[in-house]
Amino acid sequence: MSYTDALSLPSRAAVEELQLAKLQQTLAEIYRRNRFYTNKLDGAGINPGSIQSPEDISRLPLTEKSELAADQENGNFAANLTYPLARYVRFHQTSGTQGEPLRVLDTPESWDWWGRCWKQVFSAAGVGPDDRIFCAFSFGPFIGFWAAVEGARQLGALLVPGGGRSSLERLKLMRETGCTVLCCTPSYALHLLDVAAENAFDLGELAVHTTIHAGEPGANIPAVKQRIEAGWSARCRDHSGATEVGAYGFETATQPNGLLINETEFIAEVLDTAGRQVNSGEEGELVLTNLGRWGFPVIRYRTGDVVRYAEPQAGTHHLLFLEGGIIGRVDDMVTVRGVNIYPSAIDNLVRSVDGIEEYRTTVSTRGEMHALSLEIEVVPGADRMSTTSALAQMITGKLGLQADITVVEPASLPRFEMKGKRFFIEKQQ
Repeated sequence: MSYTDALSLPSRAAVEELQLAKLQQTLAEIYRRNRFYTNKLDGAGINPGSIQSPEDISRLPLTEKSELAADQENGNFAANLTYPLARYVRFHQTSGTQGEPLRVLDTPESWDWWGRCWKQVFSAAGVGPDDRIFCAFSFGPFIGFWAAVEGARQLGALLVPGGGRSSLERLKLMRETGCTVLCCTPSYALHLLDVAAENAFDLGELAVHTTIHAGEPGANIPAVKQRIEAGWSARCRDHSGATEVGAYGFETATQPNGLLINETEFIAEVLDTAGRQVNSGEEGELVLTNLGRWGFPVIRYRTGDVVRYAEPQAGTHHLLFLEGGIIGRVDDMVTVRGVNIYPSAIDNLVRSVDGIEEYRTTVSTRGEMHALSLEIEVVPGADRMSTTSALAQMITGKLGLQADITVVEPASLPRFEMKGKRFFIEKQQ
């Protein structure tokens, strides 16, 4: 079945009809070829012919990341391979921020599918063949923006890789090549703004009209999005994907501040802790099934991402919408004195305060209680006391908590090109 633009589907019924057909194709292709999923399906008493309606997907077993990684303990690749190893041409691995990196392989056909998904990301952001796309990304085994390169090729746009250069050199290369689109993590977009200011680099000399972000949550955090758009004088668009899943979410101009699921290539569920589909407007864990990556399929994969599900809106599109994008991680939430906190909530509050260049959050245990503390770097020239006071008032007003805030020396906190790690939980000894 040929690629279909997700936004052009005429009705919700058409979305579900296409998904069912692709799911049936996927199961027929991988059954008896993919050892991992053949065993899971057999164990659940299911075969490809068992899935005859969209509702039947709930009969399929959930997939955990630990299951995919089980074979790697013996030095092998993940068990989830449909074809002989010689058929695979691409190697990537997860970032490892949530544990041991998962090694993932793709066939030429699966890599072409990755490119189609990223082409949708670009198209939804208003990026076309006449654009010049800059990837501020060092191309290692983490998938990051590798698939964006293939997506740009399929789109017909010029892509300029920025690997192996300093941040200032990247800014200069963007200027020299007339790039109109920047792809990077939201953290790195903010860092480039700092680098430009420190080196008197005039961002007005750049032609960038759109920034597209991946690798970490952030581009849908209101304060972060506002800073990026103001600093770059460009529209900021979020995207979400995962090495083991694919590029599944994108943001559009008509419905910003959230992510649409590319439902031509994925089936999305948002489940509560009991495994039931949540109601529209409620939070739950995002569970995904990819529909075109037959070399490395995932079926009902528990992403660990917390999202707020919203029904498709009549008159706009027929796709599922994640309000606010990725809210947090199931395993990142911590309760401090009765308040549930995600790292994204802290990020939003910190970025709302002028004068803070970088920060780090730590939740520690004092006796029987959790305590919240932050280390912040203050922008040169900003008043330390007023900046600290503003942040403290913001946290107290929004979260109802008292936080210990310490101003540290400039450039003493780490900077991140890919996934930023600013939220730490100290376990009681």
